[in-house]
Amino acid sequence: MGAVKDQMGFDFGVAQPVRLTKVSPARLATFDDCPRRYRLAYLERPTPQRTGPWAHSTLGAVVHNALRALFDLPALKRVPQRAVALVAEFWKDAGFETEEQAARYRARAKGWVAEYVEDNDVSHDPVGLERWVSAPVSSTPGERPSMIIEGRTDRIDARDGSLVIVDYKTGRRPPDEYEARASQALALYAVAAARTLRMPCTTVELHHLPTGTIAAAEHTPESLQRHLQRAEETAGDLRLATDTLDAGGDGDVLFPPRPDRRCAWCDFRPSCAAGQEAAPQAQPWDLLAP
Repeated sequence: MGAVKDQMGFDFGVAQPVRLTKVSPARLATFDDCPRRYRLAYLERPTPQRTGPWAHSTLGAVVHNALRALFDLPALKRVPQRAVALVAEFWKDAGFETEEQAARYRARAKGWVAEYVEDNDVSHDPVGLERWVSAPVSSTPGERPSMIIEGRTDRIDARDGSLVIVDYKTGRRPPDEYEARASQALALYAVAAARTLRMPCTTVELHHLPTGTIAAAEHTPESLQRHLQRAEETAGDLRLATDTLDAGGDGDVLFPPRPDRRCAWCDFRPSCAAGQEAAPQAQPWDLLAP
């Protein structure tokens, strides 16, 4: 962020007062991946041109909505047949190549949720479904908060006196324990959920519907603190860049692109020349699980 500091013209030898910054895991991840995408998604108004819908996003949203609605039902009604019916109720064809392809994935999604209900205990009522959590935090224990973490979790369970963060996945590759532990989003949700609901929360889980894989990780205070420190660093860079932009700074310098292969399926590809040059455009159905 040296260019940002140069633009500001501040004397960074003088300590600046700490200001709370509201952040979400999605915003932090977007800024880390590509600052330009962050600016286009969250700061530019009106929002620049975007691509059309992506089939894998449609598929994921349908499965998420079906499972949320399933857990809203009384426990006795959480049966495979009802889960299948909910997929049909929420289904959309947006982003699929053909009606035939959409029908194939609709059938797969029905099978995924049916098997999920058959293979897992769904009789317990979650503490939260699409629950909004928000909490002021600091990466250093005992110090005043530096940011407010907020966001919406797929599901929060209560097990043996502790909370468990559950995140549904429908992507191409099944997750593992390392991925669950390395997920900054899950770690931040665990911290925010513990403070919002006033219960300990150290367990996070990725539930991969296509394979039935459940990748679980148990956090320690030290591992959660490492995630908070990284989030705090990103939040500081994000805040500095945003403030400088508001003061008249150059958006292209403050929020530079980070071209790579992901530019092929970036939502803001139509509005980013660097992304168009970095990779050929993906088809809306290319990221579907095989």
